[in-house]
Amino acid sequence: QVQLVESGGGLVQAGDSLRLSCAASGGPVSTYTMGWFRQTPGKERDFVAGITWPSGRTNYADAVKGRFTISGVNAESMLYLSMTSLKPEDTAVYYCALIWRLTVTPPKMANEYEYWGQGTQVTVSS
Repeated sequence: QVQLVESGGGLVQAGDSLRLSCAASGGPVSTYTMGWFRQTPGKERDFVAGITWPSGRTNYADAVKGRFTISGVNAESMLYLSMTSLKPEDTAVYYCALIWRLTVTPPKMANEYEYWGQGTQVTVSS
């Protein structure tokens, strides 16, 4: 049983930085893909960033390129999202997600991910 638990959300001001963490348990240890998504009320869950192992290949949504960095420690089953230069429009509930298979590039469609965390709120004030 795969479990994903996010942490690190909070209330920050525009321009600040924040790092989200996701602890994965019960899943694969070598070949899988993980991603970060975000969702605001009444809207669909949007792709933010993804990483696939063992290659370590990453991809990002255009809205966060150059500001957010996805990383992970495969051996520890940990996933991170380092967010800098935060903007009010980054306010959302952030979810981590996992696909238990190898992908060439992390998919951007939420329905391709098999497991989800409970989410962590990020609020950026202007």
